[in-house]
This record gives sequence, C-alpha cells and structure tokens, in this order.
Amino acid sequence: MRPFTISNLFVILAYLGMVAMNAAAVLLPLNGVATDEVSAMYPSAFTPAGYVFSIWSVIYLGLLAYAVAQTLPAVRSRPAVARIAWPFVLSSVLNAVWLYTWHWLMIELSVLVMALLLLSLIVIYVRLRPSGVDPTPAERWAVRLPFSIYLGWISVATIANASGAIKATGWDGWGLSDATWAAIMIGVATVLGLIMLARHRDVGFVMVLAWAFVGIAVAQRPDRTLTAVAIGAALFLLLVALAFVGPARRSRRVGIPSTMV
Repeated sequence: MRPFTISNLFVILAYLGMVAMNAAAVLLPLNGVATDEVSAMYPSAFTPAGYVFSIWSVIYLGLLAYAVAQTLPAVRSRPAVARIAWPFVLSSVLNAVWLYTWHWLMIELSVLVMALLLLSLIVIYVRLRPSGVDPTPAERWAVRLPFSIYLGWISVATIANASGAIKATGWDGWGLSDATWAAIMIGVATVLGLIMLARHRDVGFVMVLAWAFVGIAVAQRPDRTLTAVAIGAALFLLLVALAFVGPARRSRRVGIPSTMV
C-alpha cells in the first residue's frame, strides 16, 4: 500500500491556496476590481451569462473531494491517482496566477496562463485514464468526475478568455462579426464534446459544455441566430450524451469495463 507522501500534503496545501486566492478575488476584491467587472471591460459574444460562473462552486467542491480522497489508503494507492498529484499542484498555482493577471488587467498574459492551466488539466485527464484500467467507484466519482468538470469549464473559459483578449487588440475578425466567431467557437467546442463522448464516454465534460452554451444563449438573447445556435448545440450534446449513458450503465451491470467518467 502506498504510504502518505509529501505529494499528498502538497495537494491539500495547493487546494487551500487556490481557494484562498479565489476567495480574495471575490471578497477584497483583488486590485479593487471584481472578476466579472474585468470581463465586462472586454465583452465577447462567447461569454456566457453571469450565473453560469456559479459552476466554480461545483468545481471547488469536486476538487475538495479529490483532495480528501487522495489521502485515503485505498485511493492514494491507485497508480493513476498518484501520477496526478504534482500536475494538480501546478494547475492550482496557475489558477491563482491567472487571477492575478486578470485582475491587474494583464489580459494577453492571462491567455497564456489560462492555456497553461488547460494543458496541465489535459495532462491530469490523460494520466487518470490509462489504457485497459477501470476505475474504482471512489476514483470515478471523487477523482475522475471533478477533473472532467474542471477540464470542461477551462476549455470554455480558454476560448472566452482568448476572445476577450483578441477583441481588446481591436482585431476586426477578418470581417466576421463577434457573433459569427462565437457561433464558430460553439461548433468547435461541440466537436470537442463529441470526441470526448466517443473516446471516453465523458458525460460530465459534455454537460459542462451544454451548461455554458445555454448561458451564452441567455447572454445573447437579442441575437436570435446566435441564441438558436447555442441552444441547438446544447440540446444536441445532451441528446448524444443520453445515447452514451444507457450502454455505459448496462455495461457496468454485466461487469464489462467502462470508460465513462
């Protein structure tokens, strides 16, 4: 059985530090400006309605479950869980650094930091899914699912962050409107969601995309075309996800390994 190591301790400290930085961003706020106020300075048609950002509460609760679970002997002994400790520490540092760059209006730099955060989460995601290894229930719900949701949201946030930064430069979008680019990005994200379903049956990741798309529709209500695209993409992903849920449940009932979540 794998003993409790310094990496397990650093996971807890990194989580607490990340949450503390995010609490400071809300309660102080950092640099005297709220996170959503900075977002309003760089409006983008891809940015969802404010309520959508409440998903951070779900993300932090999920990561709390991971931080606690990875201290338990049965979970920390799982090779996949052991391999993600340091990448998680890095992702937590990048999360805090992104808040600093965002609140101090270093918008271009914030895109780079967000991209590095996305890359660190991709590393975690891949390491959690070694070929031919089926997760235990604790690993599935307390480790895999939280990182599926986190990766899904950061995938959306990276596009929104980049869209705002590009707009701040005054780029004309090659003559295409902001709404057109938002529709294109929704299409790209939808394809990514389909890939995650086909390869990993990752319903959690897809649900986050659908949540964000509905939020875009709410934020862009005056634009009927973009609203229709966003709602259509959300419904399409949900329907496809439902088609994957049934077979995955039947597979688990008969003892066939499943990669879902």
